[in-house]
Amino acid sequence: MTEASDGGRRRTLPWPIRSVVAGTAATATMTLAYAAERRLRPNRRGPLDYDDSLVPGQIVASVMHLPHVTAREDRELGLGLRWSYGSAFGLWHGFLYRKIGEPFASVLFGCTLMSATLSLFPLLGRTPPPWRWPADVMATSVGTHIAYVGGAATADAMMRRLASA
Repeated sequence: MTEASDGGRRRTLPWPIRSVVAGTAATATMTLAYAAERRLRPNRRGPLDYDDSLVPGQIVASVMHLPHVTAREDRELGLGLRWSYGSAFGLWHGFLYRKIGEPFASVLFGCTLMSATLSLFPLLGRTPPPWRWPADVMATSVGTHIAYVGGAATADAMMRRLASA
């Protein structure tokens, strides 16, 4: 991915822009992971984990002090949160990559994501503490976050390779 070609020398996208793009690709990867799990578990009704539920939208509504939010509005707020913070959170991976490189950047990035999920949902979303989450909910949460981390790292690496090609 290049901004411009300068007499045969390529200029890469600035790392913050590349990181936000990678975060967007990671959010799409996470969304596809949820879709794949739904296909693998056709008998499962309702959300697969708390990220897939109305909880993120309820957190947004609570933080913004929005009264009388419907389930549909909670879902829309949750999707807006997923795509905005999912994209912007790519900046953290980009920063870590610049400081410590791979694979350590992705490991620390994934640990940060899971720490936030396991602490903020109980604190802000009124979910049970993580040790009370059903095993399938915990497995889905870990799996979809691994997909997100892999999506961010892969998209960022692809953009760096394209720029150096």
